[in-house]
Amino acid sequence: MNISAKVTGIRYTPLLCKKLNVFDFEDLSKALSEEGTFIIEINKKQLALSWWVSAKRTRSYPYARVYDSLDFSGKKVTIIPIMKDEGKEGDRDFLQWDTISLMSLLGIYVIISYYKTAERSLKYKNKITNQRFDIDHITSKIKDLLYYQSDALHWNLKEIENVAEMGKKSLESYERISKTLGIEMHSREYAEKRIKKILEGKEIFMNLSRDLAHRAQIRESMTIQPKEDIATGIKAALTIKNYLGGYYYFTSDEVKIQDNNIFLIEAKHTKKNKLPSVGDIKDGLLKMILFTNLEDVKIDGNTYIPIPVLKLTTGKDFIFDELNKQQKKLFEMLKEEARLNGFKILLNDKFIV
Repeated sequence: MNISAKVTGIRYTPLLCKKLNVFDFEDLSKALSEEGTFIIEINKKQLALSWWVSAKRTRSYPYARVYDSLDFSGKKVTIIPIMKDEGKEGDRDFLQWDTISLMSLLGIYVIISYYKTAERSLKYKNKITNQRFDIDHITSKIKDLLYYQSDALHWNLKEIENVAEMGKKSLESYERISKTLGIEMHSREYAEKRIKKILEGKEIFMNLSRDLAHRAQIRESMTIQPKEDIATGIKAALTIKNYLGGYYYFTSDEVKIQDNNIFLIEAKHTKKNKLPSVGDIKDGLLKMILFTNLEDVKIDGNTYIPIPVLKLTTGKDFIFDELNKQQKKLFEMLKEEARLNGFKILLNDKFIV
């Protein structure tokens, strides 16, 4: 099933954002090593800062980190590596335009950076770990952002212009890391081709990224991840066009059609007898931000009323009353967020909201 929709603006009130610790600008390196999302203060000005472990949005809950910054009233910034190579025995991911486009839609300023240092993995012969950004590059960007007057879209488009430079620096950095640590990395050939595409210009980079995202969407819509527990309904490809003219290629874990209503379901599952992790839930909430703002939802030319659903499934012996106080409080706040923003919560096939 292929669904198309539009987003003309974002209206959403988050309630589950964690309390963010405040760090002085001089302690930025420490903050990046200790927190996924935090507030940085410089010259009595503040920014909410999150960072992605990998350029890929399905690793390490980057959406959850971004979500935690949404309650901050000032500028919200996220740092994304242009690429991440974990070594020959690890993964390698590349930045995609659709990620930048989504952050622009959410009003998030993006700093595209690269990893400068790393350590040898103790478990794998050809894998690196504990990768760290070029702190000088990030501090320079933050200083620029403090006095930047335009919106996130304009900043992010400007950042895209620096993608080629960041790609070169990233490749050079991984070359140094490989020689220093004696670790074999992935072949440079494919990475150089990707960087070359980026060098050819923003439009080509955008089209390349959209094509790759589209292929990933098709693959995902045909498969069910092991941690997902989808008992009913079907998986669907969801293509969203925003007011910027950009396209996002997502999937809805499960879709059900009843009359003129279409239920767009984002599923989070755990085999344990408790709620899915907070990271999983927040990751799902970022999808709810999109789903609750959809307009003109169509399948084969037919228009439907979207009903966003966050589906939570647990182990078979789950008993709500046996949840600890913290999880019960989390769930009550989640229900309130659903009511405020107009999405439903399905807990083990029972609608709670």
